[in-house]
Amino acid sequence: MDIKTIIYESADVKAKIASDEKILNTIQEVVEEIVTLYKQGGAVYFCGNGGSAADAQHIAAELSGRFYYDRPPLAAEALHVNTSYLTAVANDYSYDEIYARLLRGVGKKGDMLIGISTSGNSKNILRAFEVAAEKGIKTVALTGKTGGAMKDLADYLINVPSTDTARIQESHIMIGHIICQFVESTLFPK
Repeated sequence: MDIKTIIYESADVKAKIASDEKILNTIQEVVEEIVTLYKQGGAVYFCGNGGSAADAQHIAAELSGRFYYDRPPLAAEALHVNTSYLTAVANDYSYDEIYARLLRGVGKKGDMLIGISTSGNSKNILRAFEVAAEKGIKTVALTGKTGGAMKDLADYLINVPSTDTARIQESHIMIGHIICQFVESTLFPK
């Protein structure tokens, strides 16, 4: 395999997303939900593991900081950024509980939880989705091709049409950027 092949594989996955009306419509619906929840004083929370945790933090920062231009900050946070909390709960309870426990404490009805998992089977995200359902928090699953177990728990499923972790993650960040761009331009038109 050479560099050019890898680039073409990444572009191919993105082309499949661009031609999938279901995925495009779901992204649009998620944007509309986020805009509505922000207008009502809600927050968006993110969670993931490994590279997906980095993507979660990245997308949250685009919303809470800024994306394309200066505007007021939006309530968005990745649930793993407090390492003292994370390690205490993982040690005292279970790694599977790290997101569920924090969401139970900070999440409220009308908020949104975006879980990022290439497999769609991350136990700690599945537990957080269960808590979200109990609390009336909308859920978005950003996954790979099959959607994994998250597809049955999510209000919105955005499943990238690939089984290659790197290609899925590249597409997740693209989708995150699209969401941020449309949320920002809708709430704060220039």
